Amino acid sequence: MKRTLQPPLSALRRSARTALFATAIVLAGCQGAASTPGPIELTRDTPCSLDGMTVTDFPGPKAQILYDKGTPDVFCDTIELFAIVLRPEQQRHMLAMYVQDMAKTDWNTPRGHWIDARTAFYVVGSKARGSMGATFASFATQADADAFATHQGGKVYKFNEITPQMAQLDGGVLKDPQM
Repeated sequence: MKRTLQPPLSALRRSARTALFATAIVLAGCQGAASTPGPIELTRDTPCSLDGMTVTDFPGPKAQILYDKGTPDVFCDTIELFAIVLRPEQQRHMLAMYVQDMAKTDWNTPRGHWIDARTAFYVVGSKARGSMGATFASFATQADADAFATHQGGKVYKFNEITPQMAQLDGGVLKDPQM
């Protein structure tokens, strides 16, 4: 009778642990592969999450936040996005934030051309008006933001340079009495 060698029990345990570890890594990688949800397209029936105004009825850039749970927030103005995001009490987990690239869409009737709000460039203090008066004009590139600021006035900021004081809905740093 031929004798077969059996691996020691500790070797089997090591193999099982290695297999479990490899499986966990693969599964974790699959979870991370979930793509960021794209922006929603606004319709004539889309209300602003803050004031209920129909977002498509007004000029200037719009914004939206997509959350891991619940209904997205849609804003008729980029200042409203910042007013929400920069609140210390903002606790909902945001999956994505989008603003419109105003170099690619018409100022008076903006449609589509959504870009990641965190990588956009914003012109603050321009003569251009949005739904609530003064607004933050959003652009995909700094060159487009600089060109807009040259013609319309204002200063170019990155997302992380905008402060809560700048995004106050009572006119904020822009001191716009129309807000």
